[in-house]
Order: sequence, then C-alpha cells, then structure tokens
Amino acid sequence: MVNAVKFLLFISLYISTQVFANVTATIDKNPVIAGESIVLDVVADESLDNNAFDSSALLKDFIVGRTSVSSQTSMINFKTSYTTRWQTVLIARNAGNYTIPAFEINGQKTTEISLKVLPPNTNNKNQQQDLFIEAKVSNNDVYVQQQFTLQVKLYFASELKRGSLTEPNLSGATITQVGKDKEKVEILNGRRFRVIERNYAINPQQSGEFILSSPMFSGEVVKTSTRRSSFLSFGESTPVSVLGKEISIKVKPIPTSFQGQWLPSELLSIDEEWQPKDKQFKVGEPITRTVTLTAAGLSEEQLPKLTIPIPKGLKIYPDQAKLHTSVNNTKLISQKVQNFAIVASNAGTYTLPKIVIPWWNTVTNRYQEAILPEKTITVAINDDFNTATSSTNKIGTTTSSTNIPQNNSNSDTAKNTNIATQTSVKKSPFLQWLFLVLWLGTSMAWFISSHLKKSPRLKSKIMKCDESIDYGYLALLKYCKTNQGDAALQCIVPWVNSLVLNKKSIFTIEEAVCLINQDEFTQAINQLQQCYYGNGDKTWQGNELLHCLKKINKQQQKSKTKQLDKNHRNKINLNP
Repeated sequence: MVNAVKFLLFISLYISTQVFANVTATIDKNPVIAGESIVLDVVADESLDNNAFDSSALLKDFIVGRTSVSSQTSMINFKTSYTTRWQTVLIARNAGNYTIPAFEINGQKTTEISLKVLPPNTNNKNQQQDLFIEAKVSNNDVYVQQQFTLQVKLYFASELKRGSLTEPNLSGATITQVGKDKEKVEILNGRRFRVIERNYAINPQQSGEFILSSPMFSGEVVKTSTRRSSFLSFGESTPVSVLGKEISIKVKPIPTSFQGQWLPSELLSIDEEWQPKDKQFKVGEPITRTVTLTAAGLSEEQLPKLTIPIPKGLKIYPDQAKLHTSVNNTKLISQKVQNFAIVASNAGTYTLPKIVIPWWNTVTNRYQEAILPEKTITVAINDDFNTATSSTNKIGTTTSSTNIPQNNSNSDTAKNTNIATQTSVKKSPFLQWLFLVLWLGTSMAWFISSHLKKSPRLKSKIMKCDESIDYGYLALLKYCKTNQGDAALQCIVPWVNSLVLNKKSIFTIEEAVCLINQDEFTQAINQLQQCYYGNGDKTWQGNELLHCLKKINKQQQKSKTKQLDKNHRNKINLNP
C-alpha cells in the first residue's frame, strides 16, 4: 500500500512539471534592416529532445539559417533544474512588418513576435549594423559569354570568431573566384570596420533576364558583456548571418550579323615583338616572333588560338602559349603570349601575311578587327652556317669527287686532266697492257659472280670485306646516343650526301628530308629542330632519330647489294 502511494505521488509530480514547464521565444534585435540577420532564441525550462523545435513555419517569410541546440543542468539547494535552448538565425529579404508565429513545444506555446524590417538605406546600414555585405557588378547589361565581375565586401565592426561565405548564384552562368581574399580597414561615419574583399568572374551562357544572388555570410561573433567583470562571459559568442542584395542581370544574345568566333570584349588588341632587334636575319639562325593578345572582359579559355601562315622556305616552331589574368578596377584582363621560332633555309625576302582576329566591341556595340599587319623580312646568306656544313661534310663523311660542286677553275683543271689522260692512252703502250689486265679482271669477276649465286655464305663474306666504313654515319649515331642535338643537326646533310639514293649534292635540312621522304624521319628531324631553334626546353633525346637512321641504313645496305649484282651482270653482258 505504501509503494502504491509513492508511485502515485511520483506520477503526479512528473505531470505537474510537464504542465507547468515554461517555454519562451525572443529575438536579439527589433527593428532590423533588410538583409541583416536576427537570432531567434527559444528556451524551455525542461530537458527535451533536440527535435522538439520545428522552424519550418519560418520559411515563408525568412531565410532560415542553422539551428544550434544546447542543454544545461543546474542544482541549487539540492534542487535540480534543466534548460533546453534553440537558437536559429533568420534573415528578412525585404522591408515590411512580419510576425514570427508561436511555436508549440511539449504542449506549451510561445507568444507571437511582431518584427519590423527597415529598407537597407545607407544611413540605417552604417548606424545600426555591425555586420553587412556590399555587392556590386562591373556591368549588369551584357552579351552571352561576355565576362563581368562581382565584387563582394564583408564589413564587420565586432570581433569575428569564425565564419564562411557562400558562393554567388546566377542561373545558366559559370562563376569563378578571381585571386585571393583581400583584408583591409575602412572608416564609415566614424566607425572602424574590418573589410574582407572577394572578386568573382561570371560568364553567362544563356540570354535572358536573371537574378544574381549575392553570397551569404554565416558565422559567430564574440558576444559583448555588460557585466562589470567579463570573466564569466569569456569566450561567449553569438551566431550571425548576413545576406547581400540581389542584382538584376540582362544577358543579350549574339548579334546575327556577327561571323566567326564570338569574342565580346571592351578592348582587344594584338601586338608583336621580334628578336633579335635591329639585326639582319641570316640563314639557319632562329628568329623569335612574340605575339601578345590582350582582351578585357574575356576569360583565358575564350582567347583564340594564335596561328601564323607559313610562307614557302620558312620553318615555324610555336612554343606553348602563356596565359595571364588580372583584375583592374573590377575589370578582368586576360592575356595570351606565344613565341614562334622562325628558321629560314635559304636566303631571300619573305612576307608573313597579316593576322586578323574579329571581335565584338561591347562598348560601341560594333564589329571590329584586331589586325597584326603583314611583315616582310630579309634573310641574308650565313657564311658561318655554310662553312660549318662544308667542314662537317669533309670530316664526317667520305664522298666521291662527283658529289662535290666545283667552280670554273676546278672544272678547267679536270678538263685538262682528261685531255692529258686521252693523249697518254694513245702514246703509252703500258696502258694497253693495263687494259688487257682489266679485261682479265672482268672475266674473273664474272666467274666469281656465277659462284656467288650457288654460295650465299661466300657472297656475304665478300660483300662484308668490300663494304667501306661510313664514318659520317658512325658519328651521327654517336651524337644521337649521347643526345648532342646541335652536332647531330650539322651531320644530317653530309650523311645524306653519302647515301646511294642521292644523285646530286644537297645543302639544306629541308632537301635532306625531301630526299629521304619518310614520315618517321621527317618527324624526328622536326623534333630536333624544334628543340634546337625553339625557346623552350633544350633537352633532346636522340632515340627516335637513332631508330630512323638504323632503319634507313639497313635499306641502304640492301640497295648497295642490289647495285653490285646489277653491275656484275652488266659487265658480263658487255664482255666480248
């Protein structure tokens, strides 16, 4: 009986605490400015579940931020009390009078709260707000793919403990942050504000009218205390949020009259620079042409590819383009810089055609062209280049006298020698005996060639003994194995002159490439010239050219074998 009485007393006490539990709702400021945050504080004098408070009723009129929940237990004179607190950040977008509804928690309801929201004019903002956002765009009337910038400034007068800034949003556009955040101090109406500045580049991809949503800041600021001693309030903070204003953006479509790659810009220019300056160009020496394209209101990805038409007799090797982006007075400036190495194989006068880049001037709303005028260059004979080629020809290869071009004096000497030789044939009986010996040698050669068909091993042995050593080819292999691109480049022409397929002497790399006429060899030579003449990395790997040289040399050995067999057959047919 006693236990039943105790149980009834416990139940009645529990019910009484639930019925008389007090629930209150307050806000930290009233009135408030549109876009400024307020904190809704709901407190229940009981330990309740975290989900007992539902803030969905506020979504109709407010932007609802995060809700933080805290519980507290205290004991005074052996009496235990519990407290559960919900703090929610609210932001009113527009000015007007609003009502925060009553909330039912554990059977108890809070009272309604009337809230007045003032328009965000400058006086109210500077006098009443400790935290606000300024957002402005460089242009709110743009074309499709015309880039504009959004500048966001976060002002706060109180001490900021932590926080984060969301990204802006514009339907059908790409948004990219430009550069890093900047921090500075500004004085507004006698108040000191810390300012964090952030810039965004926005590229609309669709035409129409849109609303640009500015970023929202959410964080915590250190709570100021009115107590005489702030020891107990050390480290206390309050949640804050602030939203920038919305901005209307009008995006116009591409004009139907425009032809070509669409480049909407406030300013677009193209310039060039030549190296070496004020110097006569020579054959074989690289000429560097630097082309710079500058555009305002375009991203790096929108800048067109730079190409130079190639006149006959010139080789052009483009380097990788360098891209730069900067912000100047809230305007985005993009730049593309590209170097072109130009090499002339023959002396003469060359004309580089003009470069035309069409673009649309967004200031005047007109079609324009950025033009780099045509350039005429004169290339003189390079004595050093010819001397280096001829000296390499003498040292690196063994060529017959018929492959060496002769001047008039040499040809006259050769004619005199031939005449003397013809005269000696008529007068010297020794040459008659020599002719007889040569005839016997021809007969012997016919005898050997007839047995070579029956003995392949003997044939290969004789061919191996008769094969001469090509020192130019060996030197070229050495330079490829040791990755000496400059030396290998000088040996190409002499080596080609020594080949069986070459009927006359050549003097340039281009002639060598045309004579070999193999794609792998052409690609390997282009890579070698690109590395040697370009402004990029000078490191060259000779493996690819080495493979091509061995392949060509193998083909040459087969050609020599066929040529020898043909010569033997011709001698046999001519033998009486």
